[in-house]
This record gives sequence, structure tokens and C-alpha cells, in this order.
Amino acid sequence: MFYNVILDDLSEHVFMHSKVRLEVGSHVILSSKNSLFSGTVIKYIRKCDADYSFVRILNDEDKDKIKKNNVNAQSALSYAKHVKDDLKLDMSFVDSFYTFDKKQLYFLYTSSERVDFRELAKRLADKYRTRIELRQIGVRDKAKRVGGIGPCGLFLCCNTFLTDFISVSINMAKNQNLALNPSKINGVCGRLLCCLNYENDNYTELKSHAPKVGDKMKTKKGLGKVISVDFFKKTCNVELPNKTVVCQNYE
Repeated sequence: MFYNVILDDLSEHVFMHSKVRLEVGSHVILSSKNSLFSGTVIKYIRKCDADYSFVRILNDEDKDKIKKNNVNAQSALSYAKHVKDDLKLDMSFVDSFYTFDKKQLYFLYTSSERVDFRELAKRLADKYRTRIELRQIGVRDKAKRVGGIGPCGLFLCCNTFLTDFISVSINMAKNQNLALNPSKINGVCGRLLCCLNYENDNYTELKSHAPKVGDKMKTKKGLGKVISVDFFKKTCNVELPNKTVVCQNYE
């Protein structure tokens, strides 16, 4: 059987192979490239080239080890921030974590430019005696990892239920007749709101049956020009030659 798994530490999806049938939601230990990881099964998938393989279902001892790893990783993060400041590196740390077996220690950071962190990595490796990986992430990945409250007042979609980042474009905001104000259409990450994608197909469908602004339309009071459209009520405002505005149903 093959499964899609979200790793507890990496917060990314992996494909896992297991001869044992697992339930969605199962907490498991995985093996890959001589390291062990912990994760959660989120769905079944068709056969694929799996990089991870099943080791066992998480037990109480494993859960205690994960908690200790998290405490140690946060301590390492504090030290890394101190060294980064000492070296005057232009980078901002977001999080850190160990693999389950502590063979690798990851540090996630953001930066607006390329960073030469060789000396930083050397000091970290000397102190923690394990393989160090410094991984640069984008602002959307940072929001997904840190979390927060969106403009809607709810917890961020990327931090709660979204499993993958979806492609969002400014054309979606235009398609939904939204004001192109960055404070209105951008999320806390500074990028376009993921939720612009949710209703975009509905708007596209509604607009396909509606007249366009500027079209000529016949009304009971004469021929006029469409100046605005309400896709949900399926009406439009038509301006007549005498500047009178008539509300017209277009279906």
C-alpha cells in the first residue's frame, strides 16, 4: 500500500510504502536515506516511487522522544540566532527541528538575498555534533509554519487545512471585481490571498452568461449601455441616452 504522509517536523508531504494497511490519521515512524521521521497518514494514493518506508506506528515512548527533540531543537534555535547576530548575517530564523533519530538538525530561515552561512553551519555542527541543514523558505511557507489570523478573522488556511499551496493570480481578483488594494487582497504573508481561488470558477461561470460592461442592451425604455453587472442577482444597470439608469434582468 502507498500513502500520502505529512511529516510532523518538515510539514511537507511524502509518499510512504507499507505492507501493513494503515488508517488515515495514523501516526507513524518512517525511514528514508538512513534517517527516521515521524508523520501522519493523510490519504491513500496509487502506486508510486516512494522515498519513505513504514517502520512502525508511533508508541508512547516515541511520543516522549519527539517532545524531547522539540525542546532540544528550540534550544538550538536560540543558539543559532545568537551566532547569526554575532556574524551579522542578513537572515531571519523561523523554526528548527530534529529528525526523529536526531541524525539531522534542520533550521528554517527567510532572507531577501543569498546568505553565506558556512561559518554559521560550522559552529552549529561543532556544538551539536550532527548533520546541519539550513533551509531557506519563502514567506508563504513561513506563514504556513507560524500560523496566524487572516483578514476574515479565522486561522490561516495554509496553517489549518490546505495541504498544498495553490496557484493564485491577480486576474482572479479582477475576475471577482475586487478592488486591487494590496491591503484587501494580500494575506499576512504579503502574497495574494489563497482564498481568491476558492470561488474563482463560480465567478467565471456566472460571467460567461452575463453581458459585459459597455455592451448595448435593449430595455423597456429603449436601447442603452451596460454600466455595471450583478452576477448573483443576474441583473445589470443600463444607462440610456438621456442618462437615465435602468436595472435590467439579463436572463
